[in-house]
Amino acid sequence: MRIAVLKFPGTNGDYDVLRALELAGVRGELVWYRDYAAGKYDAVVLAGGFSYGDRLRAGAIAAATKAMDHVREDAERGVPVLGICNGFQILTEAGLLPGALIPNDPPGFISRWVAVRVVDTRTPFTHLYEEGEVVYMPIAHGEGRYVPAGEYKAAFKYVVNPNGSYDNVAGIYEKNVLGLMPHPERAVDPHISRRGVGGLKLWLSLISWLKR
Repeated sequence: MRIAVLKFPGTNGDYDVLRALELAGVRGELVWYRDYAAGKYDAVVLAGGFSYGDRLRAGAIAAATKAMDHVREDAERGVPVLGICNGFQILTEAGLLPGALIPNDPPGFISRWVAVRVVDTRTPFTHLYEEGEVVYMPIAHGEGRYVPAGEYKAAFKYVVNPNGSYDNVAGIYEKNVLGLMPHPERAVDPHISRRGVGGLKLWLSLISWLKR
């Protein structure tokens, strides 16, 4: 089982993802974006951070790289693709998920734990959750307000909206591609996760899915 953790210039959540995967029982592979190639991995994670310093728009430059052409090719083959925070922004900029992530309302950077409800369990990343289950994960973003562009499928919703996101959306999916603004990789270790390990089940879901 090969799970790539894709790193762009400015990505800073990559080692948190690797640690989360380790706690879930597998070893991920840190992959520099120039080295990513389609057809080599069973799943790919776009970690959070500030790729290219959020120049132009959050995720816009990373979305235009050759690496994302390869990610798109893998996604079309059914490979599970996860984008967390900036990774979610990259997925929308690349057209792999509909809509956009725009500045928070009210404006400003938000860094705190939030309650998130699982609203769809039909994805590689949510199938071990119960529909309606509420878990806690931290958020850390300034441009996390989701605005749709036509139809979309929500996977996670905020219990209390922190950023003006449309219909409380915290994460959306399209087939095997999922993006969310909360950080499940930071809610996996009972020794340091002050609001529980609600993110761990996401990683266990992915591993279970890949073993099918």
